Amino acid sequence: MAVTVPAAPRGTDLGDPAFWRLPEEARAAAFARLRERPGPVGFTDRATGRRCWALVRHAEVTAAGRAPQVYLSGPGSGGPEPGRWVRALFGDSLLDLDDPRHADLRRTVGRAFTPRLPAAVEQDVRATAAELVDRLERERPTDFVTAVAAELPYRVLCSMLGLPPERLRRAAGRSDRDADAARAGLMLRPAVRRAVAAPARERRRRPADDLISALVAPDPDGRGLGVRELAAFCGLLLDLGVRATRDALARGLHLLTGHPAQRALLLGDLDAHPGGAVEEVLRCGTPVDRLRRTVAVDHRLAGVRLAAGDKVLLCYGSAHRDESVFPAPDTFDITRSPNPHLAFGGGPHFCLGAHPARPQLRALLSELLTRLPEIRATTAPDTVPSATGSRVRSLGFTF
Repeated sequence: MAVTVPAAPRGTDLGDPAFWRLPEEARAAAFARLRERPGPVGFTDRATGRRCWALVRHAEVTAAGRAPQVYLSGPGSGGPEPGRWVRALFGDSLLDLDDPRHADLRRTVGRAFTPRLPAAVEQDVRATAAELVDRLERERPTDFVTAVAAELPYRVLCSMLGLPPERLRRAAGRSDRDADAARAGLMLRPAVRRAVAAPARERRRRPADDLISALVAPDPDGRGLGVRELAAFCGLLLDLGVRATRDALARGLHLLTGHPAQRALLLGDLDAHPGGAVEEVLRCGTPVDRLRRTVAVDHRLAGVRLAAGDKVLLCYGSAHRDESVFPAPDTFDITRSPNPHLAFGGGPHFCLGAHPARPQLRALLSELLTRLPEIRATTAPDTVPSATGSRVRSLGFTF
């Protein structure tokens, strides 16, 4: 049984879905008040009646990420309880697994991310970013998300997998239509399986220089991904990976538009500052704002006793405003150093998508500001709520 902690400030109920629909500024102010209080923040999930805890400080979120044996990620931990028939037919993704299955699958998948992958990705990213900016100049669209932010990570993923872009369009469209990331990631798996099954069989017979070939190739123990595991992993990359990068790209343009001094600093030296700008966009824009975990064993965290079965909310967005870690945390500063943000998680569940995501952000910022230095957002991001944070649906822009 969990201990009693002081009530959250008046008007702050993390268990009320209405809280998560508040404007981002209002939620940020509420989390700032919560960080003034000691330990995890207790609340009750109105949908389930379960006792839950929000980890709102950087140290607590980091500690939970490094203790996967205590904070479980299995089905039901990352969002709504998935349909069992879908999971049975189409498998679990890395996001849904705990050890030893997570470690086994992560080891198999990790083999595919060889040292030469980043170089290959960066070359493809630069070419794709240049092509998309060519199209911007030619067609002059008005929605940055559709024209650029969604297209770049999608096309880079298809290139990594060795698939023509049209092969995954149906699944990608389903993901974009569903605001709930957990539901979308689950329900698009049948479409992803249809898209990758034939290429997987072909790559086993005739391997190519692509990610699918590396994923299905047997390791020294004779293990490679089967079609079920491959579809689940590709679904995760397509949904959470592409969508998170899309959101970071859109939020990055909005942040630079809203902070003209930082934009001018970046424009003044596009060799020195893109890396710092990317890390600060990831901190301030936090593509995945929160994830759920389930407590496996009774234990104490920051002086508070958490009981086995309690649900825990890892609040990355709040951790990124932790005053004890980030001086002037509400300031967008592309020279911030160090910048120990948690945008890609931590511990054994550190996001494999970090490797392709960072080059995409760097390349697109550099390409846009070099060729279209007047580019700017004309609206705030149009967002929809989801289980992992507000998703960017569209962003007006001009140049």
